Order: sequence, then structure tokens, then C-alpha cells
Amino acid sequence: MPRAELHDGSTVEAEVHGDGPALLLPVDPRPAEGPRAEEMRRWGADPELGRSLVDGLRDAFRVIAFDYEGHVMEKPKPDTLTPANVAADLLAVADAAGADRFAYYGYSWLALGGLQLAIRTDRLSALVMGGFPPLGGPYAEMLRVTEAAHAMASAPQEPPPARDVREAPDAPPVPEAQDVPDASGEFDWSSVEATATEPQTRQFVTLYRALRGFDDLAAQARVGCPRLCFVGSADEIPYGERWGGVHVSMAGPVVNRRAELEALGWDVRVLDGLDHTQAMQADRVLPVLRPWLASVAGARRPG
Repeated sequence: MPRAELHDGSTVEAEVHGDGPALLLPVDPRPAEGPRAEEMRRWGADPELGRSLVDGLRDAFRVIAFDYEGHVMEKPKPDTLTPANVAADLLAVADAAGADRFAYYGYSWLALGGLQLAIRTDRLSALVMGGFPPLGGPYAEMLRVTEAAHAMASAPQEPPPARDVREAPDAPPVPEAQDVPDASGEFDWSSVEATATEPQTRQFVTLYRALRGFDDLAAQARVGCPRLCFVGSADEIPYGERWGGVHVSMAGPVVNRRAELEALGWDVRVLDGLDHTQAMQADRVLPVLRPWLASVAGARRPG
């Protein structure tokens, strides 16, 4: 398995599956097991999400799967997780896998990373952004949320709550937040508990501070490949006062500016009724992702 050296000298391993056009997929290809898998299911996450995506694409693409989010949580980059370094890390994985030209799919902040990659390289054959709008992105709101998460991680810790709530990978919209459903089964973001460390949270502050002056409208002219964005129509996340009283809208910019996005060259899909977590699941993503990639990237047909 190829191993890529990232911008800070750490390394991340990738798994390569299938044959066909290269697809860079920043997901964990190894299913979670045991108590961690049970806890993920409890909060609506799929412990086999990465593996399901790989298995659903490997017959038509050369899938290069690597757990970038897991890597940055295990080996935080508190001062260096900048947009340029994220793009450089993604290119390093492609290089290690021998992919000179490749498509990219990322969800949530990893979709944001894909846009940063696309404006810095001409090696992309296609870009797919899920769960983060390519136009009108909530950069200021995400900075406030990540700063609040960092402040909580930096403060003296109170005793943990009686209920055992653990981190769910890809929890919307920042990986250091907990999904805490209320009595109705909806996520109550005012009750979210931050469990990540100071370095883990600070790296996302570094990322969003570096994006304060980012003009995503002006950036559109620098994206030279076919592009698709999708979002759940219910991807609206209100945070309580501890998190800055911020409302993060992932769906709004896509739904309200759909005609503008399409005029700029984006194919747009809105998944009716789905929230951030629901819209990332493999059974929702693959029917959108696979045929679109096949149409623009010339995927090999099975059989």
C-alpha cells in the first residue's frame, strides 16, 4: 500500500482498489468494529461508510482511499493545517499512488479541501463536493464554531456527562463535535459536548482563519474540471450559545444559488429531506456520485 509524506513530515497510508480512472477518496477504508462501531450507529454514523464507498466504486474506478480526517485527528497540525497545505497533502497522496490525473470526492470540510485543491492544480479530471457549498460557503460561521470548540478544549475540563457520548467521525460540520439527539431524534446542537484536544481543535481554527479572505465566487474561474456539488435539503445546523449562537447553512447557498452555480459550470443535486449526516451515507451518495463520475471521467464498465 502506498504511503504519502505530508506537509508536516508525517505519513498517511492509502489503499488502492480496482482499475480504471483514478479517484482520490479521503475516507477510512477500514470499517470500525466493536464498541466504537456500536456507538457510531447509535448516533447515526455508519461504521462501514468508507468501505461501502470503496466497494461501490472499485469495479469502475481505481479508488485511492485514505483516512485524512482520522490522520489529522491522530497527528494534529495545530499551526499548519492551511488550505495550501491541505491541497499539498492531497497531491502527495495522489503522487504516492502514481495518479498523475485523478478525480476527487470529499464531504463536509473535505469537500472544502477539494475546492482548495482544484484551484491549485490542473491535475483534476473531476471534482465532487458533498455537504459544503462551493459558492457562498459558511466560512465566517465555521470560524466562530471552531473558535468556540477550541476555547472549550482549552478550558479546564468539567466532569464528563453521565451519558457516554463519543465522537462520531464526519460529524457535521466539524470533526471534533458530538452528535447529540434530543427527545425527538433530531440533533440538539446546544447540547453538543466538545471532546477533542486543544491541538485537534486549533488546527481547524488555523484552517478557517486562513480562509477569512477567501472569495469563492472569484475562485470559480480557477476550477478547470467538470464539477458536481450535492447537499441535503435539510442541512441546516443551529448551534447554541456555547458555540457562538451560530447557524451554519450548508443547504441554503446551494438551493438559493442553484441557477448561479449551474451557470458557473456546476452540476447540482439536492437530496430532499436529508440532513448533513444522512446525505453522507453510501446509499445516498453512490446513486449520485457513480453515474456522474462515469459520465465525465470515462469509467470502465463492469463485465
